Amino acid sequence: MLVFQIFIEKHIRKFSLLFFYLVLTINSNCQSIGTLRGLITDSTNGEVLAFCNVYIKSLKTGATTDPRGYFVISSIPSEQTYEVIFSYVGYKTKIDSIYITKNKVTNIDVSLNPTTYETNQIEIIGKDESQENNPDLGLEKIVMKQLSVLPKGIETDILKSLQFLPGVRSTGDISAKYYVRGGSNNQNLILLDGIELYNPFHALGLFSVIDAEIINNAEFYKGGFPAEFGGRISSVLSIISKDGNKNKYSAKLGLSYISGKLMIEGPIPYGSFYLSGRKSYSTNMIKKLNNEEKIPFDFYDAAFKINFSNPDFIKGSKITLNGFISNDKLINEDPYIENFKWNNELFGFRWFQVGDSPLFFEINLSYSHFLGEIIPNLSNVRPLKNEVTDFSLKSNYNYIYDNNNEINFGIHIKDIKTKYVSENILGVMTDVGKSGTIISAFGKYKFMQFENLGIDLGTRVNLTRITAGKVGNNTFEPRISINYSLFSGFILKAAYGLYIQDLTTISDEEQIITLLEPWIVTPDYLQPEKSTHYIIGAELNIFAPLQISVEGYYKDISNLHAINNNKFLPNDRDLVDGKGKSYGVEFSIKYPTSILNISTAYSLAWAYKEVEGWKYYPKYDTKHTINFLFDIKLWYGFHLGTIFTFSSGLPFTQISGYYDRLIIDDPYFKDYTYSNCSPYTLLGDRNLGRLPTYHRLDLSLTNKFEISFLRCEAGISILNIYNRKNIFYYKKDTGERVNMLPFLLTGTLSIEI
Repeated sequence: MLVFQIFIEKHIRKFSLLFFYLVLTINSNCQSIGTLRGLITDSTNGEVLAFCNVYIKSLKTGATTDPRGYFVISSIPSEQTYEVIFSYVGYKTKIDSIYITKNKVTNIDVSLNPTTYETNQIEIIGKDESQENNPDLGLEKIVMKQLSVLPKGIETDILKSLQFLPGVRSTGDISAKYYVRGGSNNQNLILLDGIELYNPFHALGLFSVIDAEIINNAEFYKGGFPAEFGGRISSVLSIISKDGNKNKYSAKLGLSYISGKLMIEGPIPYGSFYLSGRKSYSTNMIKKLNNEEKIPFDFYDAAFKINFSNPDFIKGSKITLNGFISNDKLINEDPYIENFKWNNELFGFRWFQVGDSPLFFEINLSYSHFLGEIIPNLSNVRPLKNEVTDFSLKSNYNYIYDNNNEINFGIHIKDIKTKYVSENILGVMTDVGKSGTIISAFGKYKFMQFENLGIDLGTRVNLTRITAGKVGNNTFEPRISINYSLFSGFILKAAYGLYIQDLTTISDEEQIITLLEPWIVTPDYLQPEKSTHYIIGAELNIFAPLQISVEGYYKDISNLHAINNNKFLPNDRDLVDGKGKSYGVEFSIKYPTSILNISTAYSLAWAYKEVEGWKYYPKYDTKHTINFLFDIKLWYGFHLGTIFTFSSGLPFTQISGYYDRLIIDDPYFKDYTYSNCSPYTLLGDRNLGRLPTYHRLDLSLTNKFEISFLRCEAGISILNIYNRKNIFYYKKDTGERVNMLPFLLTGTLSIEI
């Protein structure tokens, strides 16, 4: 594998040097052709419809809208009229007659009508069949749609929904933290409207800080992600929020057992807006999820977005201002228990531009700030404060040639500052924070001119770094993804990529629930984390609507950062170097229709870490995982959904025994007796044991109805229907077993004016 990796990297770098040469030498078609470009929206509110299918039947060619709702079809024989089909799950198919002008870009705006009135819920939709040559291995497209009703723990949440995808794992029912194909949680990049979110979790990590009501769509890459994404080595979740209702003013109120929320949206001159807020008001449900132990948390989040598009100001432009804040507090009444606080602040300015040519460009200026704090009170816990300040400037350019090939390039400038203030064993406060600027550029070329072959070839070029590693050693991050349609409905796929990560977290893997994982720039004594992805897969879409896919992957991680468990002195390093690898295969079968939606997935995976010569399984390693989803549309607005999950046991460190350890509070003058001793747990080899298998069945029933001018949705979810006692962990001090989620009945209600 090492020889193969060296061979691949050597030749990919050669291809990267030829990048601009290819761009300059590949010519467009010179015949009489035109280009069709359009924006597709929902007729009821003007929201863009991402991943919508556009198809010209007579030419047997088509495209899919991007997350902004745009599509482009090039190389169309001009001076003719074509019937163009626009189709989208949950909407009435529309057919328009469109005349294509020679050597011109024909722009159209299309609105689709929903089949019925539905409120927004998360659905993971299938691949587009109109572009079999689109290299998108490892990509899952997620939209906020009507047809799929997933059982909800407490809140509809995008991060919890990811855990039902093959290759994505969690370590507990109450945690929205996810681990992708053997990668750690801190190796996942989460973007909200292009802005990096550093701590995306509310309430013990129970669900995301991003309210599902504000999400329009998202793209989730499980691996092999393209050159425009950088800074993480495992996965990418890029979330695009709504624009707000462009047709009328409306308000939506939602209630769950934990929180209440309100969203207001509507039109403004040449644009639209939304304003959303959510606030916790009860912790009773958390007691049921946490072994009846009271957790006095309090949280809120709020978001806004303003869009402006005036053709008399700048034709083809869209200017967006957006902001997001979240705040969590865990304040205990007992002064001998520590308190926790953390918050996020995100603000962004985006200018998106389309011209008379098939060119898109975007400039994004953003600010992201995270602050987390542990307040010890009278406990023995040491105080800690972590802060991340991120100013970023991104510019991306995309041009589509007449032969359907695409060039995409841009530059990203990130000014980052981290603080990590903690108290050492002598009571002295230290700050290991660091600041600097990361400048990186990316370029890629998509070969799309052949109907049965698509290649996405690109690289990131790191011009500066803030880690100690020399720039020359970490300059290029080459990536390639290939699609080849062997015959109609059967697609072979492959991807390779090199990924580098400058930031890391200081977190103890042995902790079951981690409230705060401090972010820092990689210390000078370590190299940045680096990961290499190898992926191969196939898709079979012959018997529509049945979709079958398989993907195999191998991930090699070097310079893996792990907490130093042998740190005894103040000057000892907090982190040590290690390495890791993971590999596996994932199968999925989907059968989506307008009435019935069935999907099942199976994953067979292995993951290993090696730190200081000690090889072990990470806490999220699971060999077998099965997910089965069933959703059916019933009569009178009712929807029934079920989810069954099975996985083999997670690894854990077994308890070997106990001994009485002398506790020294004062290092100078004090008489110590046996009363100063307390039991201390002796642990066996790290993660050598395995918990019992996990399985759970959930069910939900929702109904959408109208009362006068109010549009309502009410739903109930039954979690763990047969009350399976899935083990969460064993308490280290007593060996007591703690189980996960018991049988639980929850409900939600939303009302829209």
